[in-house]
Amino acid sequence: MLELRNLSKVVAGDVHIHPVDLTLQRGSLNVLLGPTLSGKTSLMRLMAGLDKPTSGSIVFDGKDVTGVRVQDRSVAMVYQQFINYPALSVYENIASPLRLRKADKATIDREVKKAADLLKLTPYLERTPLNLSGGQQQRTALARAIVKQASLVLLDEPLANLDYKLREELREELPKIFAEFGAIFVYATTEPSEALLLGGNTATLCEGRITQYGPTIEVYRRPADLVSAKTFADPPLNTVQAVRRDMHFMIGGIPVLTVPPHLMHVPEGPLTLAFQPHHLSLSADSTSSDGVLTARTMISEISGSESFIHLEYAGERWVMLEHGIHDIEPGRDLQVQLDTRHLMAFDTEGRALGSEHVQEKWTPVSRPEMLKHKDLGGE
Repeated sequence: MLELRNLSKVVAGDVHIHPVDLTLQRGSLNVLLGPTLSGKTSLMRLMAGLDKPTSGSIVFDGKDVTGVRVQDRSVAMVYQQFINYPALSVYENIASPLRLRKADKATIDREVKKAADLLKLTPYLERTPLNLSGGQQQRTALARAIVKQASLVLLDEPLANLDYKLREELREELPKIFAEFGAIFVYATTEPSEALLLGGNTATLCEGRITQYGPTIEVYRRPADLVSAKTFADPPLNTVQAVRRDMHFMIGGIPVLTVPPHLMHVPEGPLTLAFQPHHLSLSADSTSSDGVLTARTMISEISGSESFIHLEYAGERWVMLEHGIHDIEPGRDLQVQLDTRHLMAFDTEGRALGSEHVQEKWTPVSRPEMLKHKDLGGE
């Protein structure tokens, strides 16, 4: 078990990590989710012992390791920018942690070939890193982390430079690999979809603060505050200022939405309503006017099998994420359907209001299929 106790990091008066208390269990997968400069790498470096905290302590299995050198800890770390020994072959790069442990030749050969097979490096074992592609070099670094069998494995956006197919395969396989020997697995990413695909637990970070930590799907479904909700949204979370009055949410003084069941106990008064881009759709419900809004199209962006339609509503800029190709003329008024079952509400301080959202069972899905999955706002 890894415990961060009131851990902080301040550099030249600039707070990189605000005081944090966090406990990570052995065999667990933990995702650090946040935008660039949110503090993910800084927190990982503190966990690894590469940097010294300004205050607080790090406790591993009941032992304070705050001042212990990184080379004296059972830690493996892989960065987005691969790091290998250029003069050594791929085989020797992967074998290096085992040789430092003075493992016997048979063990080294078995573990190297096992990791190489998993990461599709077997044909390249005799090459040096300079004769590999960037993706192959990153896979070599990952293989070295696997054979090290460290107690704490830190992966800082390690799959960003890999091709799509291999990235998807490794997202599924890596957690299983590290869990087999009871490691604490920490994975940093800027992509909410990657956090959902990995599962496990997620800590959302913003400006050096952990805003929420818990099971990934729970943090996604029930953000504790508006900051956490925005961190877990890509494209950006849609928001609008509203007022609860009787059984309606008023927007611009007009009763626009009927209060859904899960927000019935939200108090009357001003609040912020929020929803994910895939909870807005072009297919308006012809049997009811509730949740049907008229917004003005600003621009349409087509990305493969997805369309990002930028809208203006009540002075707010929204994004609608639709499956398929939709090239809609700018300036056109468009009727859109908001799925109010997934509506979130936050008070004037940004704290979450309301009870559980109405969600169906969630299972991991690939990015192209996310739009089709009911729990994530699909068809």
